[in-house]
This record gives sequence, C-alpha cells and structure tokens, in this order.
Amino acid sequence: MKVGIDIEKIERFNKYVKDEEYLKRIFTKEELLYSMSKKNIAQHLAVRFAAKEAAWKALSSKNKKLIITDISVKNNKDGKPQIYIKNKKCNKIDISLSHADKYVAAVAIAF
Repeated sequence: MKVGIDIEKIERFNKYVKDEEYLKRIFTKEELLYSMSKKNIAQHLAVRFAAKEAAWKALSSKNKKLIITDISVKNNKDGKPQIYIKNKKCNKIDISLSHADKYVAAVAIAF
C-alpha cells in the first residue's frame, strides 16, 4: 500500500482561471467543465490538481512513466471522486478531497 497527499493554496489557482493554455495542459475537458460550473472555480481547480498530485505520488513508485496529465478526476453518480488513468477508471486507488477557506487537500491510497 502506498499513500500520496497534497495540499494546495486556493489563491494560487485564481490566476489560472482565465489562463486557458495552462488549464488545457493540466486538466481534462471534463475536469474543466466540472470546475467552471462551480461558484468558486479556483477552489475546484485546486482540489482537482491536489487529487492528481496525491494520486501521482501514491502511484509513481509503481509506474515511473506516469505523468500528471495521465491522471484525471471524475465524480461517480453519487458524487464521490474517482481517479482515472489515461481515461480508464483506476480501481486500485482511493481518493479523498477536502476544501477549506484558503486551502484544499487530497489523500490517495494505492493498494
């Protein structure tokens, strides 16, 4: 079992909200549509990024060729976030996301 964790300052993502080039390099279309539909866009971008980082950290020792853009976060029908690797659901990792006023955090457990 491997654990990955990441914490991000939401303020950092405020400048990226209107930087389409950056957003397209880091996030999938689905992640952008989800985040852009929310009231606090930067918060949702930040937590998606934190989830990708946490998953990458948990999985990197197993797959040295994995890069952050291979990882995406999608919510299931119940709203629970799930990790996808190259558009395929990764059943070997659990993810938990958290939002606060200034920070977001994500923890990933790979088994």
